[in-house]
Amino acid sequence: QVQLVESGGGLVQAGGSLRLSCEISGRTITSYAMGWFRQAPGKEREFVVAISRSGSYIEYADSVKGRFAGSRDNAKNTVYLQMNSLKPTDTAVYYCAARRRPGISRTTDGMDYWGKGTLVTVSS
Repeated sequence: QVQLVESGGGLVQAGGSLRLSCEISGRTITSYAMGWFRQAPGKEREFVVAISRSGSYIEYADSVKGRFAGSRDNAKNTVYLQMNSLKPTDTAVYYCAARRRPGISRTTDGMDYWGKGTLVTVSS
């Protein structure tokens, strides 16, 4: 059984930084392309970052490009999301997701496994 567990969320002031982690268990992480998504109150879940199996190819949502950085450490079975220059509009529950099918995906339907999420709150 594949499990994803996010950590690292919290309250931060605008302009600050946070680093989210997602540990996968049950299978080796190299079996999956990974992604980060977020869901703000009253809004649909949206794409943030997609990371290829090797970590060599990464795609970002336009809203976070230049501020967020996705990465993975396959030896630790962990994926990261470094978030800098945070804005109040970044406030959301952040979800880690895994895709077992070929390629990467920017859509929620394209992901196969999900974590329970970690809340990030950015105050102004």
